Amino acid sequence: MAVADDVGRIARAAAAFAASGEELAGVVVAETLGRRVYLCAYESPQGRAWLAFGDDAEPLAERRLVHEAVSVAALCELAEEVAGGGDLGQLRVRLAELRETEAPAGIEDAEAAAAQLAATLQPPPRVASGAYLDAVGSASRRLEQALGDSAGSPFAAALQAALGSVEELAADVERTYKLPLA
Repeated sequence: MAVADDVGRIARAAAAFAASGEELAGVVVAETLGRRVYLCAYESPQGRAWLAFGDDAEPLAERRLVHEAVSVAALCELAEEVAGGGDLGQLRVRLAELRETEAPAGIEDAEAAAAQLAATLQPPPRVASGAYLDAVGSASRRLEQALGDSAGSPFAAALQAALGSVEELAADVERTYKLPLA
């Protein structure tokens, strides 16, 4: 079954858990700790609430599993946002312009690395996972190196800087979770 079909199936199950005045706002898919987790956000005038479902469309109550799923999903989202300097499409256009106007040494390698990164990024709905995060990170690093950044990785630095925010998000999900977590 395709991820989009799974998301639709889980969204239908999750809708039954919406409280009065609450709407299902979105479903994010993550794989962690050997399980697929569907993180569902509910919106209401009072704010946002969360509930995670397993592949069997049943709500999950395992704190560690929910926390890890939120963390992986948030890191993958951030990785996609910062890959290629934050605007991969614009970077690819600029690299093509540079090849045409100045033809600097290594421009073909940079264009190939940017194309590989673009091919690595998956359109939603996609499954956030450690493997996906690693693939985006590796492709981002190849691009950084092709662009001449052999020292530190701006991509890795951005992810490292966001770890506090990721933990805050996970804590918020736990705090506003619709069921008790164990």
